[in-house]
Amino acid sequence: CTEADTHVPAALAELVVEVTSKSNARHDRISKAAAYAAAGIPFYLLVDRWAPDGPTITLHGEPRGDVYRPLATAKFGEPVKLPAPFDLVIDTSEFPVD
Repeated sequence: CTEADTHVPAALAELVVEVTSKSNARHDRISKAAAYAAAGIPFYLLVDRWAPDGPTITLHGEPRGDVYRPLATAKFGEPVKLPAPFDLVIDTSEFPVD
């Protein structure tokens, strides 16, 4: 197995999904989001059980430089719609909140 077999070039990615853990939540929210935006990946979906205001799922898009614009945020239990080319709704009602 080579690196080419396990990695997709950022230019080909349409969406990156990060699920935070307690130890890396800040890194996922800030550093990784900036790197994905700078790479021009159209969408970044952050599943953040450790968000300061409670567990949330946030879809970011429209990258400019190293910054995304938040497109949709929902608390766990609420649905989140992904736009084209995905056109699907993520049901977060089964996501753990504690």
